[in-house]
Amino acid sequence: MFIAYTVVAVVVALANAGTATAKIRRDERITAGLTGVGVPGSWFVPLALLNYAGAAGLLIGIGWRPLGIAAATGLVLYFLGALGAHVRVKDTKGMPMAALMLAGAVLALVLGIASA
Repeated sequence: MFIAYTVVAVVVALANAGTATAKIRRDERITAGLTGVGVPGSWFVPLALLNYAGAAGLLIGIGWRPLGIAAATGLVLYFLGALGAHVRVKDTKGMPMAALMLAGAVLALVLGIASA
């Protein structure tokens, strides 16, 4: 289970770091999706910082599992909110990515708990 958690944690952390960087750089593909569900531009950096924190927590969690579990829990909640925002406005274009990121966070949480 440790190897599986490590692989998933690294992949999910990289995905979150990439998303966070795109938010900070105001990448059009990311910002269009965020503004489309009603997220104001002033929230982009705070949301990006949450992504970075989750990514760092998952990576540190490879060595200290309680932090990895906490980070994965936070990311699950974050992406439940993101998915809920897309469902609320019936944005079917953005739902698959939010669902994929949620699935990765859930997998990291399950493997983190299983390998603790």
